[in-house]
Amino acid sequence: MLSDFFFILYWWLLLFGIGIIFLPLTFHLFGRFWDQGYSLAKILGILLVSYLIWIFGSLKILPFSMSTIWLVIIFGIATNWWLLKKWGLFSWIVLKEQIVKNWKTMAGEEILFFVALAFWTIVRGFQPAIQGLEKFMDFGFVNSILRSQFFPPEDMWLAGSTINYYYFGHLVSAVLTKLSGLDPAVTYNLLLGTLFALILTAGFSVGSNLIFAVIRNTQYAIRKPMKFVILGGFLSAALLTLGGNLHALYWWLTHHNFASYWYPDATRFIVEQFGAADNTIHEFPIYSFVVADLHGHLLNLPFVLLFLALSLTIFIQKKLTWSLGILASLLLGVFYITNAWDLPIYFGVLGLVILWINFQKYKITPRTLSTTILSAAGILLLAVIFSLPFHLNFRSITSGVALTDFHSPPWMLLVLWGFPLFITASFGIFLIAQKRLTSHISRLTDIFILFLLFISWALIVVPEIFYLKDIYIHSYQRANTMFKLTYQSFVMFSLANAYIVVRILTSLKKSLVKFLFVISYLLLVSFVFIYPYFATRSYYGLKNYLGIYGLNYLKDQYPDDYQAVLWLNKNVAGQPVIVEAVGESYTDFARVSANTGLPTILGWRVHEWLWRGSFDQPGAKTEEVRKIYESEDLAETQELLNKYQVRYVFLGTMETRAYPQLNEEKFTKLGKVIFRQGQTKIYQID
Repeated sequence: MLSDFFFILYWWLLLFGIGIIFLPLTFHLFGRFWDQGYSLAKILGILLVSYLIWIFGSLKILPFSMSTIWLVIIFGIATNWWLLKKWGLFSWIVLKEQIVKNWKTMAGEEILFFVALAFWTIVRGFQPAIQGLEKFMDFGFVNSILRSQFFPPEDMWLAGSTINYYYFGHLVSAVLTKLSGLDPAVTYNLLLGTLFALILTAGFSVGSNLIFAVIRNTQYAIRKPMKFVILGGFLSAALLTLGGNLHALYWWLTHHNFASYWYPDATRFIVEQFGAADNTIHEFPIYSFVVADLHGHLLNLPFVLLFLALSLTIFIQKKLTWSLGILASLLLGVFYITNAWDLPIYFGVLGLVILWINFQKYKITPRTLSTTILSAAGILLLAVIFSLPFHLNFRSITSGVALTDFHSPPWMLLVLWGFPLFITASFGIFLIAQKRLTSHISRLTDIFILFLLFISWALIVVPEIFYLKDIYIHSYQRANTMFKLTYQSFVMFSLANAYIVVRILTSLKKSLVKFLFVISYLLLVSFVFIYPYFATRSYYGLKNYLGIYGLNYLKDQYPDDYQAVLWLNKNVAGQPVIVEAVGESYTDFARVSANTGLPTILGWRVHEWLWRGSFDQPGAKTEEVRKIYESEDLAETQELLNKYQVRYVFLGTMETRAYPQLNEEKFTKLGKVIFRQGQTKIYQID
């Protein structure tokens, strides 16, 4: 564990440095926040550095290399230096004053970040394997990008094609990995710890600043107001990163104990009731952290929180400046290439903010609508321009919209969303019951929360009516639609939750109503926070610490293949094509391409079917790979190897299992053995 701690410390120093570089820009953008947006500096820095590397690589201006990364970082330092000089308010003297004034806040948030990073990285050390679920896919994307000079990167599971998926979050992972110089099998788990820490601290910042915006402007006295700001921030952060739903309460009411409680059921509750006909997914961040897939919806969450902080800033200052507008457009563009579903969701949030600002200026007039449309259109156009290289190389994997054949019974929705419903209803009753709100500013902050609640509930309703069609339209009809939409509902509910609690507690005097609200809230939130205990205990065991190196499972289960993978990573540059066995999704097939980033003719074929929208290619290539391994016809094998410009043929555990008629003798005529250990061999084709 000691060596892992040094990895964590080194990784934290790298992230700390990125945050420090972009502090001037952060302070400028979030100057109205009580913490100056300190926790957002790392996210902003990672965003800008990664985006510049991506755009340079996509336009073939600069290759993806360590030199380019450092060039971009130096550019970031120079730009922030220039901004310090340009903005007189943010001179070195004023910046120093801000740092001196807020050093306790900054130190506190930095300590919180480091503790969160270390905590979840060490949790991963109890089960660090990059194996199971879709880890091969995510790790393969990162490894392919690490081997790429320009973008889009090669699809490691479809030789000759580029990745037809939302890969920017994986590019961010590759940028940090390359910058650190650490083994990707180590940084995979460090990245999960980083995401946990970034989301927790950003959730703290956004949640606490929502509360600060209302408390700062109240016209009645509150004892120790910053206590509510900080405690509310911690509650927001905890709900966002550790909170579950009321499935635990449902289980306790129906089983009267937790002896056989299985944590994935909370994310597949409707499946549990209806069976295969209506498979649905309703996940939330702690589940994502536990199962540890580096998926786009998790990778994009830090940027989502940055966007919400930006929207709050625009809302508070009642104007959309050019700097805020450009950053909002950039973030929306990045959403499209990281987790495309987030773009329309948060464009809707920003659209409501802009509409309200214009309404405040022009009231109910045509100018309100026209100005809003023009502003929104300009932001969306810029977002498209920022993500244009991706648009030009990406083909959508959806095939339209359809009406759902299934609808969730209300009581099931109550299990999943009963806690947010309680909070929403309490807030609504509170606002109606108030004869007058405490101030104009607090009214505005309440309205921002109402926007979040409105969008969140709309996202829950949509999958009950529509779904986006993909290859899972039969047994998983609305699964992806429900998953991607309601995931963001959970995020916004978590941020609104703490604000509403503080708003009610600081407004109501001691009364029976206040007492009943507190008791009800504590009861419900206790079941919400039970979830991480069962999930982490079930998945990680928390008894035998294994370290954060993610390929020890390969070393233990496939020792000869493991050594071959290490040899390929050490000795093979670029992305020559390698042949390995074709297999089904969520299995150990395609392990070589996933762990090296070397493209193979076909990897997980169902995933390629999903990404390409047709089984034509996967079906044909499945048969071609079989012929390469089993055909007795030397000429046919040579033709297929030439067709895909195959440089290496891998013969290991999975190939022997998949192809019982494997004909190895022909490879001795087509090439030579360049690696041999046990039963595993790698042939280099002449």
